[in-house]
Amino acid sequence: MSAPAGQQERADTAAPAGKPAAPAPRAIVQAMKEYHPPLGGRGGMRLDFNENTLACSPAVRAALSAVTTSDLTRYPERGPVEALVAEHLGVAAEQVLLTNGVDEAIHVLCQCYLDETSEILLPVPTYSMYEVYASATGAKIVCIEADAADFAFPYERVLAAITPRTRLIALANPNSPTGTSMRREQILEIARRAPQAMVLADEAYFHFHGETVLDLVGAAEYPNLVVARTFSKAFGLAGLRLGMLAAAAESMHWLRRVISPYSVNALALACLPAALADTAYLDWYVEEVKAARAEFGAVCSELGVRTWHSDANFLLLAIGPKHREFCRAMHAHGILVRDRSNDPGCNGCVRITVGTRDQMRAAQDALRTVLQGL
Repeated sequence: MSAPAGQQERADTAAPAGKPAAPAPRAIVQAMKEYHPPLGGRGGMRLDFNENTLACSPAVRAALSAVTTSDLTRYPERGPVEALVAEHLGVAAEQVLLTNGVDEAIHVLCQCYLDETSEILLPVPTYSMYEVYASATGAKIVCIEADAADFAFPYERVLAAITPRTRLIALANPNSPTGTSMRREQILEIARRAPQAMVLADEAYFHFHGETVLDLVGAAEYPNLVVARTFSKAFGLAGLRLGMLAAAAESMHWLRRVISPYSVNALALACLPAALADTAYLDWYVEEVKAARAEFGAVCSELGVRTWHSDANFLLLAIGPKHREFCRAMHAHGILVRDRSNDPGCNGCVRITVGTRDQMRAAQDALRTVLQGL
């Protein structure tokens, strides 16, 4: 399994005797990828960020109301809630780390395992924050493009790209912005072929897909497997910024040394147990989204708009050269959507989050009107 970056001294960073060491700037800094979330002007139906489009569980609201002003004076303690999450998921408590959203989880992995001597493998298009955080470490970013015709996972090309310098492989399953997924056995074979690297299975959209490798976290055969989950999507807690990592206890030892001890806030920790307990609400919302996804996809087909099979809570639409006009027109009709034309292989594509059936029927009406206008 990969050793964390920076655990060995480097001769080229040693300071002359009697003189303090100065931070050595990395050449990669000039090429760092930045992310500027287009969060302004989001008045309308939120079909742009893959959030829960309705509400969190009513039980979460009750838990939030029970937080006292005295509770807010204390530093948050994530340990007891991590143990509860571990029990909920069927893994050991020492294998779970709660994070400030999956973004922090990715950041921690990159800081722990990447440096300027290493490589990260990214099947693209994919979630942009992998590249953002990896670029800050100076690691070489190796992108492997998906099949152009159907965005199928480039499994054989990923295997061929593994080298002794590979230290992290990020696999979003299902993927964003495409919604496509990979087979469980493919993830496990990649982990077997790259024992020197951490293999991240980012299962942010797990609830809309249902397949996981979480049951093999910590297994002797896969010590390098790490799974990410989020509570921002199906659970509807995006505003509380709450995610998690599950990995072997040995890996967690290093990850806990990198993460801030208080990065998960007290409100998030107070609300998560209630969210986990209300399985009825979660199951209802997930089934509602799945039904709406099938219905909206059928309407797109009827209107002659190509979509790709999605196992997530969104669909990618091939709009074509007028993708910008399409997004503006949908916004004018009160529907927010996301232009993904800048993603590799996605020129002319727009992503639409899937909400409830009622919400998506309103989106269908807007879609018909906008397409006629274009």
